[in-house]
Amino acid sequence: MFLESKIFRIWLLIAASTWVVLFSLFNNLDFLIDHWYYPATMVVGAFVAGSTPEGGGAVAFPVLNIFLNIDRVLARDFSLMIQSIGMTSASIFILTNKQTDVRAFKPLLWWVPVAFTGFVIGMHLLQGIQVYIIQALFLALIASFTVTYYFSTHRGTRDQYQPRTWRDVAFTMGILLTGGLFTSLFGTGIDIMIYTLLVTHFTMKEKLSTEMSVMMMAALSILGYAYRGLYEGALTQYQVQTWLCAFPVVMIMAPLGAYVLKRINKEWMLRGVLVLNLAQLAYFNIFKPSLEKTMWSLGFTILLTAIFYFGMAELVKRRQRAQETAAALA
Repeated sequence: MFLESKIFRIWLLIAASTWVVLFSLFNNLDFLIDHWYYPATMVVGAFVAGSTPEGGGAVAFPVLNIFLNIDRVLARDFSLMIQSIGMTSASIFILTNKQTDVRAFKPLLWWVPVAFTGFVIGMHLLQGIQVYIIQALFLALIASFTVTYYFSTHRGTRDQYQPRTWRDVAFTMGILLTGGLFTSLFGTGIDIMIYTLLVTHFTMKEKLSTEMSVMMMAALSILGYAYRGLYEGALTQYQVQTWLCAFPVVMIMAPLGAYVLKRINKEWMLRGVLVLNLAQLAYFNIFKPSLEKTMWSLGFTILLTAIFYFGMAELVKRRQRAQETAAALA
């Protein structure tokens, strides 16, 4: 059952009570009605966050920044803020589920600090990039990954992260830093990067890799949220109010997505995410089209698709060689 974990039920009770108190102190129904599109967006965004390797920001960022023309920084911060609840809720559900082997998640203890280092670097060095380039990069990233992965014959088989040499560890650190840089721009990104690493280079199973990506995004969202609010003091009352509007939605929908992930055919979920990402990329280029937008999105899409494609192809060849070797020895 969805609510079979006592710890998860306690979390929901505490989180819901906290939301009631905060909403009564800092928000009101008139603001919620006027900003209905925030919780509406996160009905889909939070479900995607819990059931796929893409965080809720993969829906929130393009909907708010591209579709609704909300400032890129506000959209990024909202993604971090709302994922700090939704993906944390999904993480608690995953960790308290009877089917979960918590030992598989130990690598996150060192992954999170490395990724957060990348986030901080990105906050200081990358924020001056033009908005349409950031938008094109983000949409190309999620679209090229899902297209390449869906049509690849590669699927993971391992139950844990097992680096074989120091190069594997160094490669992991490079991916974590890159994911942190992306997250500083979009409010999401580390989840896609770590998932790609696990299912390709380390040939791990998709569902476990998705769960690990959910937890990574939850941790970086909390740290990023705290960095923006406590260190930079950059969060406004408006942002807190929009966060409170969507709070109860993501608190339920993200763990519900994680629950569904354990019970459905992953190919159907991949198809849904594939359609969603391609639609977002198409809308970006169709709405207020320009040569610059088209060139950047096309260039990023071609480059990232090539990287993902050759990475997947190499893994398929590696698996075939392993099977041939095993057959010869048998």
